[in-house]
Amino acid sequence: MTKVPDSFDPSNYDADVTRQENVVEVVVPTTETSGPRVDKYLTRFYPEASRTKIQRAIKKGHLKVNGEGVKKSYAVEPGDEIVFRLIRKPPMQAEPEAIPLDVRYEDEDLLVVHKPAGMVVHPAPGHRSGTLVHALLHHVEGQAVAADDDPAAAKDEEVGLSMINALPEAPDHPVVRPGIVHRLDKGTSGLLVVAKRDRAHQPLAEQFKDHTVERRYRAIVWGEFESPRGTIEGAIGRDPHRRQRMAVVPENEGKWAVTHHKTIEVHADTSVVEFELETGRTHQIRVHARSQGHPLLGDPKYGGQRVRYGSQDAARRDFFEALFDTLPHPALHAYQLGFVHPITGETMHFEAEPPAAWQHVRRRLETEEGRASGMER
Repeated sequence: MTKVPDSFDPSNYDADVTRQENVVEVVVPTTETSGPRVDKYLTRFYPEASRTKIQRAIKKGHLKVNGEGVKKSYAVEPGDEIVFRLIRKPPMQAEPEAIPLDVRYEDEDLLVVHKPAGMVVHPAPGHRSGTLVHALLHHVEGQAVAADDDPAAAKDEEVGLSMINALPEAPDHPVVRPGIVHRLDKGTSGLLVVAKRDRAHQPLAEQFKDHTVERRYRAIVWGEFESPRGTIEGAIGRDPHRRQRMAVVPENEGKWAVTHHKTIEVHADTSVVEFELETGRTHQIRVHARSQGHPLLGDPKYGGQRVRYGSQDAARRDFFEALFDTLPHPALHAYQLGFVHPITGETMHFEAEPPAAWQHVRRRLETEEGRASGMER
């Protein structure tokens, strides 16, 4: 149910106005003689909505003045009886969905799962179904969670997953993420720990905050790092030129990030690298690797889905196009995860081999491109 915002108070308006949820009924007072456009006039009754949203609803026929449909440019007159309904998307919600789930460990407080590449972790605009959260709710036989649920009434025992930070912090941030302590990008496969109980969530989150969680990734990158072992440091923030991407930015414009890397295997123009996160920023490995001139193979957002090194002849381009079809996302896999169990105090360690498509691409690179060195490092 859509709630009327606290900022709406009928006594604040020089008009006979009522509002139920997202529907406003107003009689224009005799003092309103300036003839304002109706779309602009209605904005005063929807402090939480933009004029563009109001215009969109008018265009779809959700405005009546004196019982007749009018255009957004209609000039309001004294005595007009206006009925308007603002269009709203249904609240973000996660319901149990019978999606296969690879559970590597489970007890009454937490789970460790292996997320496949291509799966989004939690519901958000553009991803209202098919996420890891939907699969988790089905697995724990929990109940649906909606963005407009009352936080005080949402209990982890009923949902089956921790409700700490599970509901939106603000109306413009409509995500639903029960149980989620940390995330992996949609295109990244690998291990995640999920909190089933509130009592487990906060201690786990503290371990991530204190950088004591062991997180190692295997990736295939373009080229070879200058040193087989090293550390990349640099603040990460929005790319000032392409706002949909992240980038290494001046320290005062982003969040400090630290990524350790170790080269495992070198091919002619690509290499297999182990990355270890000391911090956990958005797209951290992908951004740091690109900043060094070694974007992840197959990464469409950061320049990894084209031939970056070596010959540009047609046969070689066709070879890599076939690899990109096999692995249509960054060649990145979270293969190691370690933490202290928040309730028992036991040290937990998990490993998961990269998926078959990742392994196939690595073998093809080794076979067709050859190794630049005779052995793994």
